[in-house]
Amino acid sequence: MSPPAAQQASVAVRRAVLASVVTGVVVLLLKIAAYIVTGSVALLSDALESIVNVVAALAAAVAVRVSQRPADANHPFGHQKAEYFSAGLEGGLILLAALTILFEATRRFLEPAPARELGTGFALSLVATGLNLLLAIVLVRTGKRWRSPALVADGHHVGSDVVSSLAVVAGVGLAWGTGWWTIDPAVAVLAGGYILWLGGRTVRSSLTGLMDEAVTPDLAAALEEAIDGAMAPALEFHDLRTRRAGATTFVEFHLVVPGSLSVAAAHEICDRVEGAIAAVLEGAEISIHVEPEGEARHHGFRT
Repeated sequence: MSPPAAQQASVAVRRAVLASVVTGVVVLLLKIAAYIVTGSVALLSDALESIVNVVAALAAAVAVRVSQRPADANHPFGHQKAEYFSAGLEGGLILLAALTILFEATRRFLEPAPARELGTGFALSLVATGLNLLLAIVLVRTGKRWRSPALVADGHHVGSDVVSSLAVVAGVGLAWGTGWWTIDPAVAVLAGGYILWLGGRTVRSSLTGLMDEAVTPDLAAALEEAIDGAMAPALEFHDLRTRRAGATTFVEFHLVVPGSLSVAAAHEICDRVEGAIAAVLEGAEISIHVEPEGEARHHGFRT
């Protein structure tokens, strides 16, 4: 990213993280109040999940701050991968929340119990859920816009809380209306299953980042086309490799040029190719290894 764009990304991400922490605390207090008013164990489990949200938001705040540190002697490629650790923690906490919900649902099957003052409790819970829904949308959009794995994971985590909260309200409400209090844990099981799947997806996303997963095939094809269109009079390029680290994508390849070409001319080609890549992938860190024509594998070969 250019310096202004990087600064804009930093500000946007930090604001989103701050919003996540503040909203998480407010939502937690509302859900605790809902439990105190109703005495519903289901609403208590919903409040306990919000504690996880606050812890996850704080972890994301730390990870984002670390990831935005500039490169130094010990970390010459930057600190962007710190966000993947936060995303992994988020995924683990989502899985923990899902297992907690499933455990609580099983216990409620065995010991169904009615609640009290559900109207007030539902109102508090729905206000908290509405705040979480808005926060989840903001976090995921901001995370995708500025390529922040920690924010996207946090957004998915908050989104899982929205689903579980709605399931709790629906389950308790339906049980209240019918008198069949076993409906409450049945709905909780469905919500827990969805959250379990979401947690697994979040953990996988963090692992692929830590394992230096390449860009998507479509983006790789676009990069090849950009290089091919800007490399003349170079003869070929090969060994194109990519990897993502937070908001930064690293691109490297070998560029074969005629042996008679001067260093200055080869440098000019590289500048032109880097510009073409930047047009396709903003903020890419590009490394080009220039080779003489004797290193060509096939004239005009691209891979």
